[in-house]
Amino acid sequence: MVNIVRRAQWLGKLSSGHNFSIYRGILLLIEDKMNQGLIHALLLDGRGGARELDPYELSNWQPEQGCLWLHFDYRQPDTRRWLEQHSQLDKVAVSALLSEATRPRATSHGQGLLIALREVNLNPGADPEDMVAMRLWLEPKRIISTRNRQLTSVQTLATRLAQGKGPANSDTLLAELAFELQRPLGEIVEELDEQIDELETRFLDGTLETSRGELLTQRRQLIQFRRYLSPQREALGRLLADKDHGVLSTEARTSLRETQDSLHRYLENMEAIRERSAALDDARANQLSEQLNKRMFVLSIITALFLPLSFMTGLLGVNLAGIPLADNAAAFGVFVATLVLMVALQVWYFRRRGWI
Repeated sequence: MVNIVRRAQWLGKLSSGHNFSIYRGILLLIEDKMNQGLIHALLLDGRGGARELDPYELSNWQPEQGCLWLHFDYRQPDTRRWLEQHSQLDKVAVSALLSEATRPRATSHGQGLLIALREVNLNPGADPEDMVAMRLWLEPKRIISTRNRQLTSVQTLATRLAQGKGPANSDTLLAELAFELQRPLGEIVEELDEQIDELETRFLDGTLETSRGELLTQRRQLIQFRRYLSPQREALGRLLADKDHGVLSTEARTSLRETQDSLHRYLENMEAIRERSAALDDARANQLSEQLNKRMFVLSIITALFLPLSFMTGLLGVNLAGIPLADNAAAFGVFVATLVLMVALQVWYFRRRGWI
Protein backbone atom coordinates (compact mmCIF):
# COMPACT_ATOMS: atom_id res chain seq x y z
CA MET A 1 0.00 0.00 0.00
CA VAL A 2 2.89 2.38 0.73
CA ASN A 3 4.15 1.81 -2.80
CA ILE A 4 0.75 2.84 -4.17
CA VAL A 5 0.82 6.13 -2.30
CA ARG A 6 4.40 6.82 -3.37
CA ARG A 7 3.45 6.11 -6.99
CA ALA A 8 0.57 8.57 -6.83
CA GLN A 9 2.77 11.20 -5.16
CA TRP A 10 5.41 10.70 -7.86
CA LEU A 11 2.76 11.17 -10.53
CA GLY A 12 1.59 14.32 -8.77
CA LYS A 13 5.11 15.77 -8.78
CA LEU A 14 5.34 15.30 -12.53
CA SER A 15 2.10 17.19 -13.11
CA SER A 16 1.12 20.82 -12.74
CA GLY A 17 -1.88 23.11 -13.20
CA HIS A 18 -5.09 21.33 -14.09
CA ASN A 19 -3.39 17.92 -14.29
CA PHE A 20 -2.20 18.21 -10.70
CA SER A 21 -5.78 18.24 -9.43
CA ILE A 22 -6.45 15.06 -11.41
CA TYR A 23 -3.50 13.23 -9.87
CA ARG A 24 -4.41 14.60 -6.45
CA GLY A 25 -7.85 13.07 -6.94
CA ILE A 26 -6.20 9.74 -7.77
CA LEU A 27 -4.16 9.93 -4.59
CA LEU A 28 -7.24 10.70 -2.49
CA LEU A 29 -9.07 7.80 -4.13
CA ILE A 30 -6.23 5.41 -3.29
CA GLU A 31 -6.09 6.62 0.32
CA ASP A 32 -9.85 6.11 0.54
CA LYS A 33 -9.41 2.53 -0.69
CA MET A 34 -6.83 1.93 2.04
CA ASN A 35 -9.37 2.95 4.70
CA GLN A 36 -11.87 0.30 3.63
CA GLY A 37 -12.37 -3.14 5.11
CA LEU A 38 -9.77 -4.77 2.86
CA ILE A 39 -6.74 -5.55 5.00
CA HIS A 40 -4.60 -6.95 2.22
CA ALA A 41 -4.85 -8.24 -1.33
CA LEU A 42 -1.91 -10.54 -2.06
CA LEU A 43 -1.20 -12.13 -5.42
CA LEU A 44 0.82 -15.32 -4.91
CA ASP A 45 3.60 -15.92 -7.41
CA GLY A 46 3.54 -19.71 -7.07
CA ARG A 47 7.06 -19.82 -5.65
CA GLY A 48 6.39 -18.85 -2.04
CA GLY A 49 6.22 -15.10 -2.58
CA ALA A 50 3.44 -12.55 -3.08
CA ARG A 51 2.92 -8.90 -3.86
CA GLU A 52 0.24 -6.43 -2.79
CA LEU A 53 -2.26 -5.41 -5.48
CA ASP A 54 -3.46 -1.85 -5.80
CA PRO A 55 -7.19 -1.14 -6.33
CA TYR A 56 -6.83 -0.97 -10.11
CA GLU A 57 -4.95 -4.27 -10.31
CA LEU A 58 -7.44 -5.88 -7.94
CA SER A 59 -10.43 -4.81 -10.02
CA ASN A 60 -8.80 -6.29 -13.14
CA TRP A 61 -7.48 -9.51 -11.61
CA GLN A 62 -7.98 -12.71 -13.58
CA PRO A 63 -7.34 -16.30 -12.36
CA GLU A 64 -4.66 -16.69 -15.05
CA GLN A 65 -2.51 -14.16 -13.20
CA GLY A 66 -2.12 -16.37 -10.15
CA CYS A 67 -3.73 -17.19 -6.84
CA LEU A 68 -5.30 -14.20 -5.04
CA TRP A 69 -5.66 -13.93 -1.25
CA LEU A 70 -8.09 -11.28 -0.02
CA HIS A 71 -8.30 -10.66 3.71
CA PHE A 72 -11.09 -8.45 5.12
CA ASP A 73 -12.35 -6.99 8.37
CA TYR A 74 -16.00 -8.01 8.12
CA ARG A 75 -17.15 -5.25 10.52
CA GLN A 76 -16.52 -2.58 7.88
CA PRO A 77 -19.49 -1.69 5.62
CA ASP A 78 -17.21 -1.72 2.57
CA THR A 79 -16.52 -5.40 3.15
CA ARG A 80 -20.19 -6.32 2.87
CA ARG A 81 -20.60 -4.09 -0.17
CA TRP A 82 -17.62 -5.64 -1.98
CA LEU A 83 -18.60 -9.21 -1.15
CA GLU A 84 -22.18 -8.67 -2.30
CA GLN A 85 -21.38 -6.73 -5.46
CA HIS A 86 -17.92 -7.76 -6.68
CA SER A 87 -16.97 -11.15 -5.20
CA GLN A 88 -19.25 -13.17 -7.54
CA LEU A 89 -20.27 -15.30 -4.54
CA ASP A 90 -23.85 -16.33 -3.82
CA LYS A 91 -25.81 -15.21 -0.77
CA VAL A 92 -24.95 -18.33 1.23
CA ALA A 93 -21.19 -17.82 0.88
CA VAL A 94 -21.43 -14.08 1.54
CA SER A 95 -23.54 -14.68 4.63
CA ALA A 96 -21.04 -17.24 5.93
CA LEU A 97 -18.13 -14.82 5.46
CA LEU A 98 -20.01 -12.03 7.28
CA SER A 99 -21.51 -14.12 10.08
CA GLU A 100 -20.61 -12.89 13.58
CA ALA A 101 -21.57 -16.02 15.51
CA THR A 102 -20.01 -19.09 13.98
CA ARG A 103 -18.46 -22.33 15.12
CA PRO A 104 -15.66 -24.26 13.39
CA ARG A 105 -16.96 -26.08 10.32
CA ALA A 106 -16.02 -27.05 6.78
CA THR A 107 -18.37 -27.79 3.91
CA SER A 108 -18.34 -27.94 0.13
CA HIS A 109 -20.35 -25.24 -1.63
CA GLY A 110 -20.48 -25.04 -5.37
CA GLN A 111 -16.96 -24.95 -6.78
CA GLY A 112 -15.31 -24.06 -3.50
CA LEU A 113 -15.12 -24.67 0.23
CA LEU A 114 -16.67 -22.72 3.09
CA ILE A 115 -14.52 -23.01 6.21
CA ALA A 116 -14.69 -21.46 9.69
CA LEU A 117 -11.80 -21.95 12.10
CA ARG A 118 -10.72 -20.54 15.45
CA GLU A 119 -7.37 -19.21 16.65
CA VAL A 120 -6.05 -18.74 20.18
CA ASN A 121 -6.53 -15.09 21.09
CA LEU A 122 -3.02 -13.65 21.38
CA ASN A 123 -4.09 -10.01 21.24
CA PRO A 124 -2.79 -7.84 24.12
CA GLY A 125 -4.99 -7.93 27.21
CA ALA A 126 -7.19 -10.75 25.86
CA ASP A 127 -7.84 -14.18 27.33
CA PRO A 128 -6.31 -16.96 25.16
CA GLU A 129 -9.45 -19.08 25.50
CA ASP A 130 -11.53 -16.27 23.94
CA MET A 131 -10.69 -17.66 20.54
CA VAL A 132 -10.83 -15.49 17.41
CA ALA A 133 -12.94 -16.72 14.50
CA MET A 134 -11.73 -16.78 10.92
CA ARG A 135 -14.02 -17.44 7.95
CA LEU A 136 -12.68 -18.57 4.58
CA TRP A 137 -13.88 -19.14 1.05
CA LEU A 138 -11.46 -21.36 -0.88
CA GLU A 139 -11.23 -21.78 -4.64
CA PRO A 140 -8.34 -23.16 -6.71
CA LYS A 141 -7.24 -19.63 -7.65
CA ARG A 142 -8.72 -17.48 -4.90
CA ILE A 143 -9.07 -17.47 -1.15
CA ILE A 144 -11.17 -14.92 0.73
CA SER A 145 -10.85 -14.64 4.51
CA THR A 146 -12.61 -12.42 7.04
CA ARG A 147 -12.11 -11.64 10.72
CA ASN A 148 -13.12 -9.05 13.34
CA ARG A 149 -9.96 -9.13 15.48
CA GLN A 150 -6.31 -9.45 14.60
CA LEU A 151 -5.08 -12.93 13.77
CA THR A 152 -1.46 -13.80 14.49
CA SER A 153 -1.54 -16.60 11.93
CA VAL A 154 -2.45 -14.21 9.12
CA GLN A 155 0.32 -11.81 10.08
CA THR A 156 2.79 -14.69 10.19
CA LEU A 157 1.84 -15.95 6.71
CA ALA A 158 1.86 -12.44 5.25
CA THR A 159 5.40 -11.98 6.58
CA ARG A 160 6.52 -15.30 5.08
CA LEU A 161 5.03 -14.38 1.73
CA ALA A 162 6.85 -11.06 1.82
CA GLN A 163 10.09 -12.99 2.44
CA GLY A 164 9.37 -15.48 -0.35
CA LYS A 165 8.95 -18.37 2.11
CA GLY A 166 5.17 -18.73 2.08
CA PRO A 167 2.67 -21.10 0.44
CA ALA A 168 2.50 -21.38 -3.33
CA ASN A 169 -1.26 -21.73 -3.89
CA SER A 170 -4.65 -21.57 -2.19
CA ASP A 171 -4.83 -25.08 -0.72
CA THR A 172 -1.33 -24.96 0.79
CA LEU A 173 -2.21 -21.50 2.11
CA LEU A 174 -5.22 -23.06 3.86
CA ALA A 175 -3.04 -25.86 5.23
CA GLU A 176 -0.46 -23.44 6.64
CA LEU A 177 -3.21 -21.23 8.07
CA ALA A 178 -4.77 -24.22 9.85
CA PHE A 179 -1.37 -25.14 11.29
CA GLU A 180 -0.63 -21.59 12.47
CA LEU A 181 -4.10 -21.31 14.01
CA GLN A 182 -3.46 -24.21 16.39
CA ARG A 183 0.32 -23.83 16.86
CA PRO A 184 0.10 -21.72 20.10
CA LEU A 185 -1.86 -24.54 21.74
CA GLY A 186 1.34 -26.45 22.45
CA GLU A 187 2.65 -23.76 24.80
CA ILE A 188 -0.77 -23.27 26.37
CA VAL A 189 -1.22 -26.98 27.11
CA GLU A 190 2.28 -27.11 28.58
CA GLU A 191 1.50 -24.11 30.79
CA LEU A 192 -1.77 -25.65 31.98
CA ASP A 193 0.05 -28.90 32.77
CA GLU A 194 2.63 -27.02 34.82
CA GLN A 195 -0.16 -25.21 36.69
CA ILE A 196 -1.89 -28.45 37.69
CA ASP A 197 1.48 -29.92 38.75
CA GLU A 198 2.06 -26.94 41.02
CA LEU A 199 -1.45 -27.18 42.51
CA GLU A 200 -1.00 -30.89 43.21
CA THR A 201 2.34 -30.18 44.92
CA ARG A 202 0.75 -27.50 47.06
CA PHE A 203 -2.06 -29.86 47.98
CA LEU A 204 0.37 -32.53 49.11
CA ASP A 205 2.31 -29.90 51.10
CA GLY A 206 -0.88 -28.74 52.79
CA THR A 207 -0.70 -25.21 51.39
CA LEU A 208 -3.66 -25.44 48.99
CA GLU A 209 -5.95 -23.40 51.20
CA THR A 210 -7.27 -20.62 48.96
CA SER A 211 -6.74 -22.14 45.51
CA ARG A 212 -10.25 -23.21 44.59
CA GLY A 213 -10.45 -20.08 42.44
CA GLU A 214 -7.34 -21.21 40.55
CA LEU A 215 -8.88 -24.61 39.90
CA LEU A 216 -12.13 -23.06 38.69
CA THR A 217 -10.24 -20.66 36.42
CA GLN A 218 -8.26 -23.50 34.88
CA ARG A 219 -11.35 -25.64 34.35
CA ARG A 220 -13.15 -22.70 32.74
CA GLN A 221 -10.24 -22.24 30.33
CA LEU A 222 -10.28 -25.92 29.43
CA ILE A 223 -14.04 -25.87 28.82
CA GLN A 224 -13.69 -22.83 26.55
CA PHE A 225 -10.87 -24.42 24.56
CA ARG A 226 -12.74 -27.69 24.12
CA ARG A 227 -15.86 -25.78 23.08
CA TYR A 228 -14.14 -24.65 19.88
CA LEU A 229 -11.31 -27.14 19.38
CA SER A 230 -13.49 -30.26 19.33
CA PRO A 231 -15.64 -29.01 16.41
CA GLN A 232 -12.48 -27.67 14.75
CA ARG A 233 -10.99 -31.16 14.81
CA GLU A 234 -14.23 -32.50 13.32
CA ALA A 235 -14.19 -29.78 10.66
CA LEU A 236 -10.69 -30.76 9.58
CA GLY A 237 -11.79 -34.38 9.53
CA ARG A 238 -14.74 -33.58 7.24
CA LEU A 239 -12.45 -31.51 5.04
CA LEU A 240 -10.12 -34.47 4.61
CA ALA A 241 -12.94 -36.98 4.17
CA ASP A 242 -14.68 -35.02 1.40
CA LYS A 243 -12.75 -35.83 -1.78
CA ASP A 244 -15.45 -34.76 -4.23
CA HIS A 245 -14.56 -31.06 -4.30
CA GLY A 246 -11.04 -31.66 -5.68
CA VAL A 247 -9.72 -28.35 -4.30
CA LEU A 248 -7.11 -29.86 -1.97
CA SER A 249 -3.90 -31.34 -3.32
CA THR A 250 -2.11 -34.32 -1.80
CA GLU A 251 0.44 -32.00 -0.17
CA ALA A 252 -2.30 -29.91 1.44
CA ARG A 253 -4.15 -33.01 2.66
CA THR A 254 -0.99 -34.37 4.26
CA SER A 255 -0.37 -31.08 6.05
CA LEU A 256 -3.98 -30.84 7.21
CA ARG A 257 -3.85 -34.42 8.49
CA GLU A 258 -0.77 -33.59 10.57
CA THR A 259 -2.54 -30.53 11.93
CA GLN A 260 -5.57 -32.62 12.82
CA ASP A 261 -3.38 -35.17 14.62
CA SER A 262 -1.69 -32.40 16.61
CA LEU A 263 -5.06 -30.94 17.51
CA HIS A 264 -6.28 -34.37 18.60
CA ARG A 265 -3.23 -34.75 20.84
CA TYR A 266 -3.77 -31.32 22.39
CA LEU A 267 -7.39 -32.19 23.12
CA GLU A 268 -6.37 -35.45 24.76
CA ASN A 269 -3.86 -33.61 26.94
CA MET A 270 -6.51 -31.04 27.88
CA GLU A 271 -8.91 -33.81 28.83
CA ALA A 272 -6.21 -35.38 31.04
CA ILE A 273 -5.55 -32.01 32.69
CA ARG A 274 -9.29 -31.51 33.23
CA GLU A 275 -9.59 -34.91 34.89
CA ARG A 276 -6.58 -34.16 37.12
CA SER A 277 -8.11 -30.81 38.04
CA ALA A 278 -11.44 -32.45 38.88
CA ALA A 279 -9.70 -35.15 40.96
CA LEU A 280 -7.69 -32.49 42.81
CA ASP A 281 -10.84 -30.49 43.47
CA ASP A 282 -12.58 -33.61 44.82
CA ALA A 283 -9.59 -34.46 47.02
CA ARG A 284 -9.52 -30.91 48.35
CA ALA A 285 -13.27 -31.01 49.04
CA ASN A 286 -12.90 -34.36 50.83
CA GLN A 287 -10.04 -32.96 52.90
CA LEU A 288 -12.08 -29.94 53.92
CA SER A 289 -15.08 -32.16 54.71
CA GLU A 290 -12.90 -34.41 56.88
CA GLN A 291 -11.51 -31.40 58.74
CA LEU A 292 -15.02 -30.07 59.29
CA ASN A 293 -16.22 -33.44 60.56
CA LYS A 294 -13.36 -33.60 63.05
CA ARG A 295 -14.16 -30.14 64.36
CA MET A 296 -17.85 -30.93 64.60
CA PHE A 297 -17.00 -34.13 66.49
CA VAL A 298 -14.90 -32.20 69.02
CA LEU A 299 -17.73 -29.72 69.50
CA SER A 300 -20.19 -32.58 69.94
CA ILE A 301 -18.01 -34.17 72.65
CA ILE A 302 -17.73 -30.86 74.48
CA THR A 303 -21.48 -30.38 74.22
CA ALA A 304 -22.10 -33.89 75.56
CA LEU A 305 -19.78 -33.23 78.53
CA PHE A 306 -21.36 -29.96 79.52
CA LEU A 307 -25.00 -30.85 78.91
CA PRO A 308 -25.47 -32.78 82.24
CA LEU A 309 -23.50 -30.11 84.09
CA SER A 310 -25.73 -27.40 82.70
CA PHE A 311 -28.79 -29.39 83.69
CA MET A 312 -27.58 -29.84 87.28
CA THR A 313 -26.54 -26.21 87.75
CA GLY A 314 -29.80 -25.02 86.26
CA LEU A 315 -31.88 -27.33 88.43
CA LEU A 316 -30.16 -26.41 91.71
CA GLY A 317 -30.02 -22.73 90.84
CA VAL A 318 -33.76 -22.10 91.00
CA ASN A 319 -34.94 -19.81 93.82
CA LEU A 320 -37.41 -22.23 95.37
CA ALA A 321 -37.68 -23.65 98.85
CA GLY A 322 -36.66 -27.24 99.46
CA ILE A 323 -33.32 -27.25 97.62
CA PRO A 324 -31.24 -30.11 99.19
CA LEU A 325 -28.35 -29.02 101.47
CA ALA A 326 -29.29 -25.38 101.09
CA ASP A 327 -28.33 -24.67 104.74
CA ASN A 328 -25.28 -26.96 104.86
CA ALA A 329 -21.88 -25.27 104.79
CA ALA A 330 -20.33 -28.21 102.90
CA ALA A 331 -23.02 -28.24 100.21
CA PHE A 332 -20.97 -26.40 97.56
CA GLY A 333 -18.03 -28.80 97.90
CA VAL A 334 -20.33 -31.80 97.65
CA PHE A 335 -21.99 -30.32 94.57
CA VAL A 336 -18.65 -29.65 92.82
CA ALA A 337 -17.43 -33.15 93.64
CA THR A 338 -20.62 -34.57 92.18
CA LEU A 339 -20.09 -32.62 88.94
CA VAL A 340 -16.46 -33.80 88.68
CA LEU A 341 -17.60 -37.39 89.18
CA MET A 342 -20.19 -37.01 86.43
CA VAL A 343 -17.54 -35.70 84.01
CA ALA A 344 -15.19 -38.56 84.93
CA LEU A 345 -17.94 -41.12 84.26
CA GLN A 346 -18.70 -39.50 80.89
CA VAL A 347 -15.04 -39.56 79.86
CA TRP A 348 -14.77 -43.22 80.89
CA TYR A 349 -17.87 -44.06 78.86
CA PHE A 350 -16.69 -42.18 75.77
CA ARG A 351 -13.30 -43.86 75.89
CA ARG A 352 -14.92 -47.29 76.28
CA ARG A 353 -17.04 -46.60 73.21
CA GLY A 354 -13.96 -45.43 71.28
CA TRP A 355 -15.32 -41.95 70.68
CA ILE A 356 -12.27 -40.18 72.11
